Amino acid sequence: MELRNLMEDEVIYAINRLLKDKKDICTCDKCKLDIAAIVLNNLKPKYVVTDKGELYGKVDTLDYQFDADLIKEIVKAVNIVGAEPRHE
Repeated sequence: MELRNLMEDEVIYAINRLLKDKKDICTCDKCKLDIAAIVLNNLKPKYVVTDKGELYGKVDTLDYQFDADLIKEIVKAVNIVGAEPRHE
């Protein structure tokens, strides 16, 4: 196993799920990665190095408050990137 931030997987999954049917904002890979970077910079990282640590870390993501915080940060990031996308 290697050093991993479990939040990366959670954030990418949530962004893809929330933007899946959106037509009013750009959902290109560049914009999604910009959104992910903003979100990850505003959330506490969850680093793990073992399979057991990964399991415990994922259990923390089952909390309703975690979901609410994650969605709040994604919405803020979508507004930032949507207002000034870094492409034509």
